[in-house]
Amino acid sequence: MNPHDEESTTIHPVNSQHYFSASPEGPFTRRSMSVTLGGSEVSVSTAGGIFSPDGVDKGTAVLLKHAPDPATQGHLLDIGCGWGPLALTLAMRSPEATVWAVDVNERSRILCAENAAALGLSNLRVLAPEEVPQDIEFDTIWSNPPIRVGKEVLHGILEHWLPRLSPGGEAWLVVQKNLGADSLLSWITTMLAGVAGEFRSGRAETAKGFRLLRITRS
Repeated sequence: MNPHDEESTTIHPVNSQHYFSASPEGPFTRRSMSVTLGGSEVSVSTAGGIFSPDGVDKGTAVLLKHAPDPATQGHLLDIGCGWGPLALTLAMRSPEATVWAVDVNERSRILCAENAAALGLSNLRVLAPEEVPQDIEFDTIWSNPPIRVGKEVLHGILEHWLPRLSPGGEAWLVVQKNLGADSLLSWITTMLAGVAGEFRSGRAETAKGFRLLRITRS
């Protein structure tokens, strides 16, 4: 089975302030579901108050299908991990690498860590963004960034992480076309122009209403 053949499911409507808050309101009630990650069907736990609790959302599925294999070693990063579809896939496909999964949402971090443990993925570390050591550079970054939190917050997130690509590293971001993917790409290009090191950014793929953006550091 092709490891890129991930299946998408309907995006569950959830208030963006809710899933992006550090401590979401409402009961923390876990529920299990089966999803296809890394070419295998696995069982994971989700809950309300996080992003896409009903499965792999459409944007994430586009990234999983079209992004190339991640680096096999070094440090890999999932920005905004949620319950973990990207981070878990990175850890499964690159068992010799260290995968860092970050999210401001405590409930997301708990679920992602529990899913990693259930799948035996000891190479995955789940942390709040500020807990990641500042000196680490990343060989692969994958993200379905939280566009709906607003430009200021979104730009702050990307300005913190994208310059930390290692030389030769690649970042892959999936952004809905009608939510400003092209303007975000323009901003990323301008932002990275002021960072030490040679970065390049562009559109790698368009599928199902989403842009897949590729950022490299030479």
